[in-house]
Amino acid sequence: MISLTKCSASSLTCSSFSTRKLPPAKPQVLTLPAINNVEQSTSPSRLCSQKPLYLSSTESLALVKRKRVTECQAYEADRSRPIEINIELPGEDAAQRAKIGMYFATWWALNVVFNIYNKKVLNAFPYPWLTSTLSLAAGSLMMLISWATRVAEVPKVNFDFWKALFPVAVAHTIGHVAATVSMSKVAVSFTHIIKSGEPAFSVLVSRFLLGEAFPMPVYLSLLPIIGGCALAAVTELNFNMIGFMGAMISNLAFVFRNIFSKKGMKGMSVSGMNYYACLSIMSLLILTPFAIAVEGPKVWAAGWQSAVSQIGPNFVWWVAAQSVFYHLYNQVSYMSLDQISPLTFSIGNTMKRISVIVSSILIFHTPVQPINALGAAIAILGTFLYSQAKQ
Repeated sequence: MISLTKCSASSLTCSSFSTRKLPPAKPQVLTLPAINNVEQSTSPSRLCSQKPLYLSSTESLALVKRKRVTECQAYEADRSRPIEINIELPGEDAAQRAKIGMYFATWWALNVVFNIYNKKVLNAFPYPWLTSTLSLAAGSLMMLISWATRVAEVPKVNFDFWKALFPVAVAHTIGHVAATVSMSKVAVSFTHIIKSGEPAFSVLVSRFLLGEAFPMPVYLSLLPIIGGCALAAVTELNFNMIGFMGAMISNLAFVFRNIFSKKGMKGMSVSGMNYYACLSIMSLLILTPFAIAVEGPKVWAAGWQSAVSQIGPNFVWWVAAQSVFYHLYNQVSYMSLDQISPLTFSIGNTMKRISVIVSSILIFHTPVQPINALGAAIAILGTFLYSQAKQ
């Protein structure tokens, strides 16, 4: 209810809705009584409404008689719109940027360490199904201990959450195993060059399966991605079809993981750290029986003894390191999603691949031809252009 009353300078009440002319007089200073005094002196029967009123005073000059009057506008509390006041403290932006920078640096460093130890393990123990299972098992165990000791907050989830998470976990499991299979057959740098083509899969799947249209710059950005990946694959000295197809399947699976995550997880309030922890637990339950069926304990035992005899006790440390660092780098990446926009995340993911490719070439002394390096650079540049065009 909106009401308008003109009150004199000496008294303020909302019991009258008529307009009263003021006698010619010198302007007086308007003094508003305290709100609690008004409530105490005015009976409920004389109030305009039982809801609290917000009073705002403005001054206007009559054009004819030039009389100074005061307008009291009353409106109901439930129809008012609060005034948004954003107060930025000095140094708040700098602290936020420093926090995001720390997330990125930790994310990239953990990812580089994981890829190095993962490749070392796969060179000595070429069983990617068990290696993938151990990565998920380590992360699940770490989070279960964190929840039990109250180091991390226990997520409040229900059956609907797990039901929506299931297709995401299936896609995550396929993508994780496919990427590990790829790295067991080809160089780490080649796997990540092919995996930089994930935006092309995202656009194609969204366009032809979901009917989502994109601006022309997005489609044009796919050309350097596809061309660069193709050039790098053709000129790869240690090309392997299983490794190439593993990276391609991983790209497709992670695209579906993102689609299922966006559709099924809407309205579910779970932090990034707990979300990935639940995802790891469900993926572990899905992957374990398939890993046993594909490889089996007998093959694992023979391969383990061979690796320990060749490498020594350090092999056990390699397996533990690749398992722990896999969970940590993924957990940090999901935690960073709570702090940054998807565009910033995609740019960070592109820069992560550059750090992994360069570091793996230096550490494993991977032979790279100039034309192969050019293809990798074109593909990564296309990924960066895609992130800009998508925005």
